[in-house]
Amino acid sequence: MIFTDDTEDALRAAVWLVNSAEDPDTLVTLEDEERFLTAYPYTGRIYRDAAELEELRALRPRLRAMLLAPRDEMVAQVNAALAESTLMPQLRRHDGLDWHLHAVADDRPLAERVLIETTMALIDVIRADEGGRISVCADDGCHALALDLSRNRSKRYCSTTCANRNAVAAYRARRSARH
Repeated sequence: MIFTDDTEDALRAAVWLVNSAEDPDTLVTLEDEERFLTAYPYTGRIYRDAAELEELRALRPRLRAMLLAPRDEMVAQVNAALAESTLMPQLRRHDGLDWHLHAVADDRPLAERVLIETTMALIDVIRADEGGRISVCADDGCHALALDLSRNRSKRYCSTTCANRNAVAAYRARRSARH
C-alpha cells in the first residue's frame, strides 16, 4: 500500500469523476450518480437530485487540474480549496473502516465533501512527493487519468481497454516489422 486506505479511496473516486467527463460522458443521469456513489460511498447528506448531479459534474475540471498539477501548483490549489471550505476535522470510524479523518461536516454539499476529501488525499500525495502516480493515460487517443498505486510504478493506462489496445498495436507493429 502506497497511501492509507482513505487516501487511496479518495484518489480513486476523484479519478473516476474526472474520467467520467471523457467521451462518452458517464455522469449524465441520476443513475450514473448512483453508480458513482455505490462504487465510492460517501457518508453524510446526499440528495441524489439534479442539482447535486450538476455540482459533481461542474467539479470535474477542477479536480482534473488539481490532480495533474505540478507539486508546487498542487499545493496552491489544495490551499485554495481548504481556504474556501469551513473545515471541521473529526476522526470517524464507520462502515467497516477504521479511524480516518473527515475534514468537513456531513451536512456540507456532496461536491464540497468530494473536493475536500480529494484535497486531503492530495496532501498525502504532496507530502510523499508522489504526484507522478497521477498522469494522463499513455494511449495517444485517450485523455483520461491513470492512477498508479502499484509498487513498481508500472501503470500507464487508465483502463485495461487502453492497455489492451496498445498491447495489440505493439504486437502488430512487431509482427509487421518481421515480415
